[in-house]
Amino acid sequence: MAKQRFTKSKPYRDLESKIIGGKANAGVIGLGYVGLPLSIELVNAGFRVTGFDISGQKVKLLNRGKSDIDDVPDAAVTAAVKSGRFRATTDPRKLAGMNTISICVPTPLSKTKDPDVSYILAAMEWVKKHMSRGALVVLESTTYPGTTEDLILPMLEGKDMKAGQDFFLCFSPERVDPGNATFTTKNTPRVVGGITPACTAIGKLFYEQTIPNICSVSSTRAAEMVKLLENTFRAVNIGLVNEVAVMCDRLGLDVWEIIDAAATKPFGFMPFYPGPGLGGHCIPIDPHYLSWKLKSLNYYARFIELAGDINSHMPEYVVERIGRMLNERASRALNKSNLFVLGVAYKKDIKDVRESPALDVIQLLEKQGARVKYNDPFVPQIAWNASRHRSQKLSKAALAGADATIILTNHSSYDYQWVVDNARMVFDTRNATKGITRNRSKVVRL
Repeated sequence: MAKQRFTKSKPYRDLESKIIGGKANAGVIGLGYVGLPLSIELVNAGFRVTGFDISGQKVKLLNRGKSDIDDVPDAAVTAAVKSGRFRATTDPRKLAGMNTISICVPTPLSKTKDPDVSYILAAMEWVKKHMSRGALVVLESTTYPGTTEDLILPMLEGKDMKAGQDFFLCFSPERVDPGNATFTTKNTPRVVGGITPACTAIGKLFYEQTIPNICSVSSTRAAEMVKLLENTFRAVNIGLVNEVAVMCDRLGLDVWEIIDAAATKPFGFMPFYPGPGLGGHCIPIDPHYLSWKLKSLNYYARFIELAGDINSHMPEYVVERIGRMLNERASRALNKSNLFVLGVAYKKDIKDVRESPALDVIQLLEKQGARVKYNDPFVPQIAWNASRHRSQKLSKAALAGADATIILTNHSSYDYQWVVDNARMVFDTRNATKGITRNRSKVVRL
């Protein structure tokens, strides 16, 4: 984006000086998978950070130096607390002392797949009531294009408070990938778009203190659209490869072989992989924000709706394949079969079960009359069908006692050769057994 000229107001100059000098007090509302890593990076950059959350239990945990987030070790929180530069609180009145306020709250979908911005609005009520003149407010929560300008700006702007002069408002989408040790909050480039050129400039300056690569865009709407494009791209391509998996099953082909061979092309192809469905807080949800917004403009987002339909039906397809495997290989029906599930987190090597397709698969299996137990080294207990279940010990007896073992999450800690050696049969939805050398005949892959 071309640099736009603007006149720096006194509140702008004051905030600019505090940010550059590391004297700005930074507030972060929402201390989950987005807000806590951001808080730690701000502390590491020398800022004093106050984290805000509605959970008193989480606040007490963090103030004791403990983390409940996969990507933030206890040691990082302990160091931040001991440095005196990080404190968590449930008290919104402390927002009055913040020079910057980052909003990192959930943005789920309703049962009808409409955007639920209630968490954003609740956070903004806090900000509206307590924000000081000259503060920078940045929304990081994923949402539909127009949210910052149409919903948030009117809440903050008034006769004596004008955006770009008396306060500054930006959208900068979070790009957190839980469990990714290569790309973190620190080294993943940031996109920033402001309500005015002054807002964009001060937002960019703020993030430059912690993140090396900042991309400025022309508006908050553009920044909001960037995030939706990123996750819609993934959802659509995963939907495509999930449908290809179904096609390959019908054609008697191995989808994993097909993908590996196609990936040898050095241009024009990017490999995506099938699975039991989509999980996490972003990819299954974010595209529907865009689809919802476009419906209000009398436009039907065909790719998004089709991909969503394919991906949402993958758990049913997995259950159908498991039933077929039991019938063909052991002359057993799903009804009263004993099944042992490996992994219930939505992706490998994390404890996050938000929107996990594994839970959908398990519930569908039980509806068919199967008896299901699970093991997940990251998830000690989980609730499904209105009751709580505990992770079972992974043992030879557990594998041998099950009619089939189902790999739904491919955690790195599992010894897949050992699993196959000791299981009666294995249904692998993640190609986790690709490298095994013995007893391959026991394995059926998605």
